[in-house]
Amino acid sequence: MALWRVRATVDDRPGFLAVLTASLALRSVNILAVQVLTTEFGAVDDLVVDAPDAMSEAELLAAIERGRGRDAWVSRTDAYGLIDPPTQALTLAARLAADPESLPTALTALLGGSLVRREPGGAAASGHSDTTMRLPDPCSDGGSLVLTRLAPAFTPAEFARAHALVEVCRAVVTRRLAAATVLLPDGTEVALRPAGAHDLGAVDAMHGRCGERSLYLRYLCGTRGPGRSRLARLLTPARGVSMVAEVAAADGPHVVAVANLVGEGETAEIALLVEDGWQRRGIGTALLRRLVGLAAPSGFRSVTLHTHAENDAMLRTMRRLPSPSRLDRDGTLLSATIAVSETAALNSQ
Repeated sequence: MALWRVRATVDDRPGFLAVLTASLALRSVNILAVQVLTTEFGAVDDLVVDAPDAMSEAELLAAIERGRGRDAWVSRTDAYGLIDPPTQALTLAARLAADPESLPTALTALLGGSLVRREPGGAAASGHSDTTMRLPDPCSDGGSLVLTRLAPAFTPAEFARAHALVEVCRAVVTRRLAAATVLLPDGTEVALRPAGAHDLGAVDAMHGRCGERSLYLRYLCGTRGPGRSRLARLLTPARGVSMVAEVAAADGPHVVAVANLVGEGETAEIALLVEDGWQRRGIGTALLRRLVGLAAPSGFRSVTLHTHAENDAMLRTMRRLPSPSRLDRDGTLLSATIAVSETAALNSQ
């Protein structure tokens, strides 16, 4: 017996997969694994089959056609083809956690031998056709990964799986770039790291130690700060990253600052809050420079920072960042927008 990988489209109606399997069974072809990938043209059945040694590729294709399968593709495979997709995806994700630069190799394994090349920043947005798939490259400054496979045609399900693997890689890259230790002029060590849901209590307590003016300048209105539910959303944004600054204390690490990079589409907003007693010591500058450097790996092309014109400390910090490509004023509110292409040098700092 010989192992084959089979892919064919059938009408997405009850009983049509049974017709295909019955046709294969009549030729003593045993189905060992099956996936159904939905497309706009019908259900794509992806099978691993065990066929008689004497069966040729043409005979297998004829059996598929008699089973009402169309646009068929077949190829010899081996026992590795029997690995189920969830197990394969988890294995590749674990590999990326150890080595995010292995993303092209992981995508090749996920998508069955696709050719992968890197394109520099400014390339077209992600998407796929039958033979080409384009994905963001989190290991470069706004570049893309272009995957090519002549057959079988890429499906929406495969694009979704590949995009999920890219997001795993993006998370790993972001955490590695975000973590740092800053030495203040007085010798105090401050740890910068990505924030998470487990930081909610510490960040909430830090807000309680901040004065009304600090909170007003951070949230741009008169407030005692957001509630715990909004804080939780800020710490774990759907897209972007949040960071905290920690210092050692007798009762354990204390969070003394929190910064957020949150956005949709190609633009993200950056915001910062430093506890009153730790302001004007360089912590805010270190956090903002880190977040600006994380914009490209997070998939953004520009970042915007809003502040009041009276916020002298923030204005001084902004002057230490790359020059904004646009500076807008709306009454007392200033908005500085920085193109990500201008921030590439920050990624390694």
